[in-house]
Amino acid sequence: MSDMSSNAVNLKLPDGSVRTLTGTVTGTALAEDIGPGLAKAALAIYVNGELWDLSREITEDSDVSILTARDGDDALDILRHDCAHILAEAVQEMYPGTQVTIGPNIQDGFFYDFAFKTPFSEADLEKVEKRMHEIVARDEEITREIWDRDEAIAHFKSIGETYKAEIISDIPAGEDVTIYRQGEWKDLCRGPHLPSTGKLGKHFKLMKVAGAYWRGDSQNEMLTRIYGTCWTDKKELRAYLTRLEEAEKRDHRKLGREMDLFHLQEEAQGSVFWHPQGYKVWLELEGYIRRRLRDADYQEIKTPQILDSKFWEQSGHWDKFRENMFVVPDEVPNIEDEGPVLSGKSKLMALKPMNCPAHVQVFKQGIRSYKDLPIRFAEFGCCHRNEAHGALHGLMRVRQMTQDDAHIFCREDQITEEAVGFCDLLSRVYQDLGFPEFKVLLATRPEKRAGTDETWDRAEGGLEKALIEAGINFDYAPGEGAFYGPKLEFHLSDAIGRTWQCGTLQLDFVLPERLDATYVAEDGSRQRPVMLHRAILGTLERFIGIMIEHFAGRFPLWLAPTQVAVATITSEANDYAEQVVEKLKAVGIRAVLDIRNEKINYKVREHSHAKVPAILVCGAREAEQQTVSVRRLGSKDNTVIALDEVIASLVSEGTAPDLKA
Repeated sequence: MSDMSSNAVNLKLPDGSVRTLTGTVTGTALAEDIGPGLAKAALAIYVNGELWDLSREITEDSDVSILTARDGDDALDILRHDCAHILAEAVQEMYPGTQVTIGPNIQDGFFYDFAFKTPFSEADLEKVEKRMHEIVARDEEITREIWDRDEAIAHFKSIGETYKAEIISDIPAGEDVTIYRQGEWKDLCRGPHLPSTGKLGKHFKLMKVAGAYWRGDSQNEMLTRIYGTCWTDKKELRAYLTRLEEAEKRDHRKLGREMDLFHLQEEAQGSVFWHPQGYKVWLELEGYIRRRLRDADYQEIKTPQILDSKFWEQSGHWDKFRENMFVVPDEVPNIEDEGPVLSGKSKLMALKPMNCPAHVQVFKQGIRSYKDLPIRFAEFGCCHRNEAHGALHGLMRVRQMTQDDAHIFCREDQITEEAVGFCDLLSRVYQDLGFPEFKVLLATRPEKRAGTDETWDRAEGGLEKALIEAGINFDYAPGEGAFYGPKLEFHLSDAIGRTWQCGTLQLDFVLPERLDATYVAEDGSRQRPVMLHRAILGTLERFIGIMIEHFAGRFPLWLAPTQVAVATITSEANDYAEQVVEKLKAVGIRAVLDIRNEKINYKVREHSHAKVPAILVCGAREAEQQTVSVRRLGSKDNTVIALDEVIASLVSEGTAPDLKA
């Protein structure tokens, strides 16, 4: 025990009060000193901003705060971390010889990767989950131990845990490691952890089994990954499982098939085949964004999809993104041979993974003056990224994508105004598209980056000032910036509470210098422009996927691929129904005619399944009275309305938000 354990330690609480404790001072001792209720609820303790185990001794005066289940994400993080450890203990108890590897937290849960000697399947999850509840019921004490690195390597090798020994080997020689023990089971971990397994509670569930390569490398062994979720109470767990059920119903891949919007196939991994219905949504969305950009004084350009590798080398993308780029040789024919060969002057070309170097090339054509700035170049640029097959996911993760990309070239004194203008534009677009709520993060300098610290100070300060001036609340994302500059991340929320990072604004002093972009300043000198990389939707593919799930396929009328279906009750109304469709088309409504010899209930059911927003039913009476019976998607009620009135209403509702008076 430390010699200081008998000395008084002053602990300052969040409300400013100070508790003075003597003896062995720990988070547990502090919680007990405050009261039995807090002692029971305590999970961990913050000591000078760092989260510690409750049992860890505090030897000097400190600012402290007790963590309980009410403390949001921080509480969930520690609960899920412990749940992963309890999962690993349960698996090794039930399947001797299984090796543990890593088990981090992820959004809404955790996973743990195992090297199983025997095959493991989804059917085993219920049994493992039952054993986890038994471990919680044992209320095993969780303790933190400090081990010598080399002794830890030797120990884990001796018990057959070769993966764990390999992980410890990555720790620099001479550094101690922390081992956490719960009952007889132990694992390498930085912590912190709960005081005992009983503190975890019952509100967890194992979700699925998947394969995962050791260290994410396809050249390594395939491991078994078990995913789980954990929450602070039964209500939260039930709400999460309900969200998953709803998300499954809204899956854009399922709805895409049902609505005949698009498909994907093996012969074009990660590239989308848009069907007529889906491409109508694409064109409406692209047209809307194009008009918004035009009104904001952007100039649309078009640049090549394949560029010489020298541009990517100069920009720095080659070092960072090379493995995710599709690279092809520029083959030079040799007239002495029968076929093309690589000559000594051959070079590598690459399909562009992003548009920025190409936009700099357009900026560099001719002499630019300070009076020309800002210049805003926009492009619906088709880009390619060589994503791993296992990472591809419908429209959400593709290899061929179209970005609503733009780059603003401006003077440094224009940064704030341009950033504020972009935030206003993005907010308006998200509101129009049905996403009024979004969160903003300021992602700051990563460890590996281009440019000087002074440059990064100016860049981060510029974005921070813009957010404050725009009146936008934001949080920081330390170390998450791009390698060439800080960025703003815009995370929108969908109908079932999920968040999606779509919009970005990146402030870049580096690329204009690397690619030698200049303008003539007022004093006649050559200066570097500041480059703002920005996107609102991100990629059209992914954003359409998000919208499909957000609206559950029920697009607002202006975006719906088929806006109106005109269906007949009897063949006597066929001629009238054809006239209705012609009138709708004449005013720009996307309408289809259904005069099949089927019962009207069948027709209504089929068009409802295809998520057509409005069905106009025509019978003999409607034909005689120049009316239609209107049935809206999701409603079982029919309303008979005069045709001219219906058309006027549909035209108003079907007009894109930016075109409304």
